[in-house]
Amino acid sequence: MGKITPFLMFQDGNAEEAMNFYTSLFEDSEITSIVRYGANEAGPEGTVLQATFTLKGQEYMCIDSYVKHKFDFTPSFSSFVTCDSEQELNNLYHTLVEGGQELMPLDNYGFSKKFGWVNDRFGVSWQLNLPL
Repeated sequence: MGKITPFLMFQDGNAEEAMNFYTSLFEDSEITSIVRYGANEAGPEGTVLQATFTLKGQEYMCIDSYVKHKFDFTPSFSSFVTCDSEQELNNLYHTLVEGGQELMPLDNYGFSKKFGWVNDRFGVSWQLNLPL
């Protein structure tokens, strides 16, 4: 068996924008490959047929789906980020929640010094934690 990789399906043609946003937030992150739809292919020309990117060494895959589904991202699957400082956590939280949705505001919930949970503007869910 090969490795297991989180997979994100974007339905609004913004996979590349999301990858650029995420890799700009986390150091040691990069887009590693992009294959785009060409002319006369199933998806809109130039959108992402398949791409991979890494965030702090964790590989993700993503696509721009040309099929509109009745489902989208759900917070029941999220990326859990362990932050090194309160400033780092605050910066990530405020950047990710902009245009998105606050699920759990920044606070001390007893299991960490500070924690917050958001859906970003693309609908992807992030848990941000500053450990005890």
